[in-house]
Amino acid sequence: MAGINADLPFYPLNIAVLTVSDTRNEETDSSGGLLVERLTAAGHVLAGRAIVTDDVAAIQAQVNAWLDDGCADVILTTGGTGFAPRDLTPEAIRPLCQREMEGFSVVFHTASLSTVGVATLQSRSFAGQARDTFIFCLPGSTGACRDGWDLVLALELDSRFRPCSLVGQIPRYRGICP
Repeated sequence: MAGINADLPFYPLNIAVLTVSDTRNEETDSSGGLLVERLTAAGHVLAGRAIVTDDVAAIQAQVNAWLDDGCADVILTTGGTGFAPRDLTPEAIRPLCQREMEGFSVVFHTASLSTVGVATLQSRSFAGQARDTFIFCLPGSTGACRDGWDLVLALELDSRFRPCSLVGQIPRYRGICP
């Protein structure tokens, strides 16, 4: 049966949060703020936080800086996954990834279907692996980030989740987490 096994140790991840928006700043970034709040409350470490404009070069520059630094096991992006002309996050992140995680979009949409109904179709949520870092692209709404964290990522990024979690695929935890 799937779930958290409280008898197992928790291994914290270093997680960076990138907000993609032409209009938000640190004070108005409620979706990025929610992700920071959730990940730190879960016991993970905030590896970095930034806000960039809806621009492929700006998105890639920040993600590449974190990848080059090696500071983040996971990068969460919020914003730029819709169908507005400036929504370019998947186009920016996809070329950086060696592998795509097609199942993330399926699971995210299934989870958010129960909260927003068919409006979930308006999201081009995306995930993949760039070098050894997992990147999850969430919509920019606070509700979508809440669904993404509470219903999907909180479990998948918890080393105690069984039958398995992504934590065992993080290089420093390989061999420790099955």
